[in-house]
Amino acid sequence: MKNDNLLACEIVHRIRGRIRIKSKAFKYIGASLKTEIEKQLVQVRYIESVEISLITGTILIYFEDVSLSEQNLINLIQNTLNSHIFEICKNEKIEKSSKYVIERKLQEETPGEIIKKIITTAGLLGYNLFFKSKQEVVATGIRRFLNYNTLSTLALAMPVLKNGINSLVKNKRPNADTLSSSAIISSILLGKESAALTIMFLEEVSELLTVYTMEKTRGAIKDMLSVGESYVWKEISEDNVKRVPIEEIQKDDIIVVQTGEKISVDGKIIKGEALIDQSSITGEYMPLKKAEGETVYAGTIVKNGNISILAEKVGDDRTVSRIIKLVEDANFNKADIQNYADTFSAQLIPLNFILAGIVYASTRSITKAMSMLVIDYSCGIRLSTAVAFSAAINTAAKNGILVKGSNFIEELSKAETVIFDKTGTITEGKPKVQSIEVFDNSMSENEMIGLAGAAEEQSSHPLATAIMTEIKDRGIEIPKHSKIKTVVSRGVETKVGKGKEAKVIRVGSKKYMLENNVNLTAAIDAERGIISRGEIGLYIAQDDKIIGLIGVSDPPRENIKKAINRLRNYGVDDIVLLTGDLRQQAETIASRMSIDRYESELLPEDKAKNILKFQSKGSNVIMIGDGVNDAPALSYANVGVALGSTRTDVAMEAADITITQDNPLLVPGIIGLSKNTVKTIKENFAMVIGLNTFALVLGATGILAPIYASVLHNSTTILVVLNSLKLLKYDIKTN
Repeated sequence: MKNDNLLACEIVHRIRGRIRIKSKAFKYIGASLKTEIEKQLVQVRYIESVEISLITGTILIYFEDVSLSEQNLINLIQNTLNSHIFEICKNEKIEKSSKYVIERKLQEETPGEIIKKIITTAGLLGYNLFFKSKQEVVATGIRRFLNYNTLSTLALAMPVLKNGINSLVKNKRPNADTLSSSAIISSILLGKESAALTIMFLEEVSELLTVYTMEKTRGAIKDMLSVGESYVWKEISEDNVKRVPIEEIQKDDIIVVQTGEKISVDGKIIKGEALIDQSSITGEYMPLKKAEGETVYAGTIVKNGNISILAEKVGDDRTVSRIIKLVEDANFNKADIQNYADTFSAQLIPLNFILAGIVYASTRSITKAMSMLVIDYSCGIRLSTAVAFSAAINTAAKNGILVKGSNFIEELSKAETVIFDKTGTITEGKPKVQSIEVFDNSMSENEMIGLAGAAEEQSSHPLATAIMTEIKDRGIEIPKHSKIKTVVSRGVETKVGKGKEAKVIRVGSKKYMLENNVNLTAAIDAERGIISRGEIGLYIAQDDKIIGLIGVSDPPRENIKKAINRLRNYGVDDIVLLTGDLRQQAETIASRMSIDRYESELLPEDKAKNILKFQSKGSNVIMIGDGVNDAPALSYANVGVALGSTRTDVAMEAADITITQDNPLLVPGIIGLSKNTVKTIKENFAMVIGLNTFALVLGATGILAPIYASVLHNSTTILVVLNSLKLLKYDIKTN
């Protein structure tokens, strides 16, 4: 579970007016958050004082109201901690990651830099094998190191040597580079620079493949989240604009954006107005009119108009740039299997030193002992997970799926329960007119809809939008009307016509009609049909007479039923619908989609509670929502998936995986990719352990010389990296 165990509280002791509560979360709040939470709790009227211990993970509360139950106090603590859950989770991940050995951050090197190292190492290796002089071979003592050949070898090995020693000093544990360093130094001491260079060359080849995968992943993510133009128009003076690279734009600069261009900064409009498509950021599918003084975001598009924007956030401060950084820094989000691989490989490293000591003690052969240092499981085991997950995240990004960490790939592979939100997730989130009934024989269907449009013309309600869309599709002319009156939660009304012939047109709910003494007898049968189809009924009345009934519903997304069927094929045996909509609409959509069960009329916090309830029964829960009002549920689920173009800050922060395309088939697609990734990692484990064990046996018996042991070991590492790279070709859309 992601947060349930973290927020679980237990009473350590309680006496009158005093209680101590223990929670794992208190160990991860940090000093600054500790002070903030203490201040927050002291403001509660019945609390006198609060003291949090980061060491014991407890909170001591003195309170006045002795009638308070233990559950009241626990709920208060959990609600307070929940408001800081993102920071607490991040601190927990940071602390967990510190338990693992220090490894070089390969993502900080570019493929070009590693290729240069490979060429240099290969050149030096060729020199040692074919051109090395006898005088260099017989050099002894300090002279052994004071030659260009040895010094060049040590210089090339410096990153490995430095990190190997660093792990011993800082982490008090050896890592893969510690082992490689021992083998390299031993080879140099024995005058076998060629063996040391062979080790380095093969390691660099495997690193190149790893970094190449990481680089492709970063590129795919940046392409997917492209936030603006490469060049923008900067206002130099009132009558002068200049085209400059986006990198040159600073805070408080003014940029000019015209029709069809993408906005490249977060800022405020200081001149002009425009119709702006914000769907990539806010999820609103209708473009909005923005005028002077209003805020605009990088990544949105000017559909019509010209505006001047005062830049407030540029470069890495922009909303989407922060998201890219968040994904690139997803090292904290390691999968359990990756952490297991890191820990397992770290524990095997001392074994190599022990084996080297045993072999040397029994054979007195430094050469045979060196074979034990050259061959290690750790490198292959670590890369077998790191490259596989990186390749999977890359493949996902190329298909418009943003994955924040490898742990979510593994969690997806174990999915048992998938929970869907309804509006905007299973359905399109764009209500449409589905059925029309006319009860006045003297009136045509288009005339009745036109009258409804007269009342709804100025409303921004989704149901009004559905009627206005239908009017535009049919090319209906809306009759002239008077000022529109809105009755909140009931309906709207206006007058059509002039003088004594003016008619009052009302559009709204059944309750609104009854409150205005409209006779609904003619609509009884049509009303039953609308209810049975799960549509929302909009009643249209002229004075006190019902003239029509329009059924509006939010249609299911294309391919959503197919996506649900594929989920079942991947072993998901429990599909649930949680929605804030009315029971009738939830029941209808659940029946049409063959969903196992549903709950309706839920608030966002109710959805989160349902997630915890499923998790408490041992289910691995995937929550799929639109990422806005589903933020609490997305956060509490084992994996939160935001589906569609809804990409607000809240969505990106709460969701672990964001599917930026309106294609539900990508949900089973990413689950299929996750299962394939875990399968690939297990194959890699088998290859690494099997081949390296074989090499260790041959090395201990002297059959395999150190240089050939190094070739076999590093070939195994390259093999598992290549096996992982097959995930780059995985077809998410058809699997």
